[in-house]
Amino acid sequence: MKKSFSFFALLLCMCACTIPPSSEELHRISYTSETDGSERDYFLYIPEGYYSTQKEWPLILFLHGDGERGNGKDELDFVLKHGPLYEAWIQKKDLPFLIISPQMHMFGRDTMGISYIDNRDLADMPKRLEEGVPEREANFQGPDMFGIEAATEFGEGRLDNDPWGWNNQEQDLLAMLNKTLNDFNIDRHRVYLTGLSYGGFGTWYMAGKYPEKFAAIVPVVGWGHPDLMPAIADEELPVWAFAGGLDFAVPKEYFYKGLNDLKNAGHPEVLFTIHEDMGHDAWKRVYAGDDVYNWMLSHRKN
Repeated sequence: MKKSFSFFALLLCMCACTIPPSSEELHRISYTSETDGSERDYFLYIPEGYYSTQKEWPLILFLHGDGERGNGKDELDFVLKHGPLYEAWIQKKDLPFLIISPQMHMFGRDTMGISYIDNRDLADMPKRLEEGVPEREANFQGPDMFGIEAATEFGEGRLDNDPWGWNNQEQDLLAMLNKTLNDFNIDRHRVYLTGLSYGGFGTWYMAGKYPEKFAAIVPVVGWGHPDLMPAIADEELPVWAFAGGLDFAVPKEYFYKGLNDLKNAGHPEVLFTIHEDMGHDAWKRVYAGDDVYNWMLSHRKN
């Protein structure tokens, strides 16, 4: 009897070892926005192997840029254009994170004659292929020279009163985080925040308001208002910021004051990388590489 039990257990083990890992999935999660009461969706990416193990997984909240805004329904696919979700779902990059990717409200930006919003087309959005991956989009055309004049004033527009920013969806973002933490097997010590352009500003904003919620942040081509830095410094929240040396939309000089405030406050880990040869779309290189994801995974919140 003992031998047959051992043999049966061995067979079970062998069968379990041959079960292939679950494939990655992209879900649309519905919610009611606290901003205006509208019904909207956001994307939730589930990595390969999530359903095949009992381990806890790290989580990324990703905030997109200005050109990917929309109604959170039939326009949600604009969110697939850039960032970690594009890399994981479209380019099939092996990223061991769940990824929350919401869509920012339009907040009237579609009435301001902004060409990259007015002229966009869902038909042009990248699509996940059954075999292989699509060709990457070309980089923006930038100026030929280096150097931008230093910033001297910051104003208040990157704080609570930005009429077009992620600050207006603060409660939505918190609700998405809490729902994902409650519904999925998430390592609460490894929750990360990153975003590009307007999403970079949103990353600084949410980190400044809720630094205790994140293990590390990666704001890309979006600078942090100096008024947000004390809370980030107090929490010693690890920061890796990125700028484009040829970026005339978000000049690199606007980063220096806030980052220096963090260092002067004794913050132990503030990294700043400038891609001097890149313009505003420096995010393409940042998210296409491995360094930023490995850096995030190296940080756990105590």
